[in-house]
Amino acid sequence: MKNIELKQINTGGCCGPSTETIKQEVKITKMDLPVAIIGAGPVGLAAAAHLANLGERFIVLESGESVGSNILNWSHVRLFSPWQYNIDKVAKKMLEKHGWNAPSLDQLPLGRELVNEYLVPLANLPEIKPFLLLNTKVVSLSKKSLDKMKTANRENSPFVLYTEQNGTSKRVEARAVIDVTGTWSNPNPINADSIWTKEERKLNEHIYYGIPDINGTHQERYKGKRIAVVGGGHSAINTILELAQLNENVDITWIMRKKNVEDAYGGEDKDALEARGELGSRIHQLVDTGKIKVYTPFHIHQLSKTKDGGIEITGEANGTEIILLPVDEIVANTGSRPDFSFIREIRLSIDTATESVDAIAPLIDPNLHSCGTVRPHGEKELKQPEKDFYIVGMKSYGRAPTFLMATGYEQVRSIVAHLSGDFELAKKVELDLPKTGVCSVNLTPQKSSQSCCGTEASKC
Repeated sequence: MKNIELKQINTGGCCGPSTETIKQEVKITKMDLPVAIIGAGPVGLAAAAHLANLGERFIVLESGESVGSNILNWSHVRLFSPWQYNIDKVAKKMLEKHGWNAPSLDQLPLGRELVNEYLVPLANLPEIKPFLLLNTKVVSLSKKSLDKMKTANRENSPFVLYTEQNGTSKRVEARAVIDVTGTWSNPNPINADSIWTKEERKLNEHIYYGIPDINGTHQERYKGKRIAVVGGGHSAINTILELAQLNENVDITWIMRKKNVEDAYGGEDKDALEARGELGSRIHQLVDTGKIKVYTPFHIHQLSKTKDGGIEITGEANGTEIILLPVDEIVANTGSRPDFSFIREIRLSIDTATESVDAIAPLIDPNLHSCGTVRPHGEKELKQPEKDFYIVGMKSYGRAPTFLMATGYEQVRSIVAHLSGDFELAKKVELDLPKTGVCSVNLTPQKSSQSCCGTEASKC
């Protein structure tokens, strides 16, 4: 029960009118509460737009000082997907209603352009801005007055989010929760066993996790240096290509665990995303020139500091221990992983290998295929054992790579339809993603015979 008003009424009586204060109360049900969205990146704000469009109550909680705060950490990087794949359809209609002009849909935006030209205007819409809280970190999440063990009346109990804002803790109740916190701020270690070591943490000042701004704020850091880039994905390729452009006697070593360097090139000219394919072609050409030293497969076991301040990298290649020549700096492009620490009191179904939402693991597990595309999926696949709790966006992929924003937009469209009561619309999921030009499949008997390509494995 919640007090909503104090009234005075005339009770009458022989001695003339008198008044008595009574308390009116109303019962606040779970359905009266908002949907809580954790994270104000592209997918989080898309969820807000869909909820606003349907007249559903919501609140967006963002730990950063700005919307798209994680993207601003790589604001200098140009996406390889054009605007057409980066703008949610419902958000676009809402923006255009307020006079927004969409950028050219075939152009490739920089990270900062994605934030400034799309996310900031979206967040400032009157339908969204009043319900957006910045500098608000969700530190814990539970069901009201219930721990994880309790089952009785669990589905009818609201969620409770504990937040910290400007040093103050607050509780927020919600009828549903959409976790869109991503994985960017939780990088993987360099160690090939995926273990954080004391030595790696001690060398933190000489290790950059992510894509440094090599042509901007980080240029002086890398000029004339010996640099090791660790990782075999698009981030590592971006880093190497920019380092190679410094022309300041930069010595580049590329370390990865792939069996062959050719595995890092991707689909090249077969990739439907031209910019993504071009990355593979450019790094292919650079490797062929011999300007960078490539060690693959190479598994890093130990980092140590040399007497002259360098970093010695010890690892294993084809069963032989090797100590590489010292480097001055390391750029770690080893991927990232989801953070489940603040949702430990929520009942989850997470794949044990990928740490993705369990039901979509067979669609995205790189151990099974490398198509880089995924069959349409929505509320049905993303729902958790905890009713009305969803993990979406990049975090729904766990440690698996190749997530595209368009995937997240379709995820939240389906989920919001379900939460609004349109169950048929929630089931109708469609996803149009560009093909990578690469499709290798290694399905095991325990897994589905359907591949990421949406066809039988043998036809990929």
